[in-house]
Amino acid sequence: MKRSFRPLISILMLVALTATLSCRIASPRRGVFTVSAELESTTVLIQPPQIQVFNSTLLKFASIDIGEAKSKLEIKQLLERDFPNQGRQRNFATSRHDAKSKNSNGLPVLLRSPKFYRYWLDFRRNLQLWARKKTFQPDIMMDLVSLVKTPIDRHNGLMSSARKYKSCAVVGNSGILLNRDYGELIDGHEIVIRLNNARTEKFEEQVGSKTSISFVNSNILHLCARREGCFCHPYGRNVPMIMYICQPVHFMDYTVCNSSHKAPLLITDPRFDVLCARIVKYYSAKRFLEETRKALGEWASTHDGSMFHYSSGMQAVMLALGICDKVSIFGFGKSTSAKHHYHTNQKSELRLHDYEAEYAFYHDLVKNPQAIPFISDRFRFPPVVIYL
Repeated sequence: MKRSFRPLISILMLVALTATLSCRIASPRRGVFTVSAELESTTVLIQPPQIQVFNSTLLKFASIDIGEAKSKLEIKQLLERDFPNQGRQRNFATSRHDAKSKNSNGLPVLLRSPKFYRYWLDFRRNLQLWARKKTFQPDIMMDLVSLVKTPIDRHNGLMSSARKYKSCAVVGNSGILLNRDYGELIDGHEIVIRLNNARTEKFEEQVGSKTSISFVNSNILHLCARREGCFCHPYGRNVPMIMYICQPVHFMDYTVCNSSHKAPLLITDPRFDVLCARIVKYYSAKRFLEETRKALGEWASTHDGSMFHYSSGMQAVMLALGICDKVSIFGFGKSTSAKHHYHTNQKSELRLHDYEAEYAFYHDLVKNPQAIPFISDRFRFPPVVIYL
């Protein structure tokens, strides 16, 4: 009677052993794991991404900011000035700041007035902090949620959390948008980021009407500072504005105008600026070598030297990578039959940008994000789709 149970016990043990082996095969092992589709019997092997080897010469070249010395000198000169103690009563103006400084009511602010003195102290404090933080930090991408999303959530009355936005549309200003009706698709994203106050009125079918974040460079705010009350709200006063600093003196525009903004007026972290600058310079130098076969030393004369800079669109895309689970890009590209900007009559590109290099960067975002240099290995790129 006991012997009759032995075959049954053996069969049960064999089944248990088979199940154990199956579990081990399905577990991660040596960087290769299997994923079994529920609706298909085929087992798919997913290989880990190859380790990217970067050109060390290009990395070193891209890490050198040839405009750094000039920028530091300008900051030093700005901080050493003592406007409140000057004997003349005149409106605030520097050699590179021709707009009158105004308070929130649009009234000129005199250098010896108490209001200007408060502005001056805030200007110095903001500029000093920004200058100290302007260093290379590859992990800065992982701080963008706390630096950008958290203050925006608080403004909107939401509890701050570490979660990212589910989907973001970054809308560029290329004239190619006039050939497509992407409006409804763009507005369907949780967050819509627009650039440099490009208007949407009369272009709603092509570019949509929803705006969640206005991303600008400080030249835009400098122009807004000339308007009554520093008005700079084409998408409504409650739309947050994120701005990167083009010139250190623009911190005065920020200081004066910030009090008139109901929604957050945020300045991009200078560590984020440095990261963007290095990435674009790497792609630009790489393209220069491949297409011209010239020496790297000749790159600067092709791209205005110390004036070379990433575009607002590139940094807006970088921002979206850090705060969004999915990123869609619209209006980035050009065509011989399309205007440079969909909303203006500008015909030519700015030489201080290398748009072709930035397009190569966007291509890697979609196809091979591991090929993008300087970003920490700990950062996980979200999926990116480009609509042309």
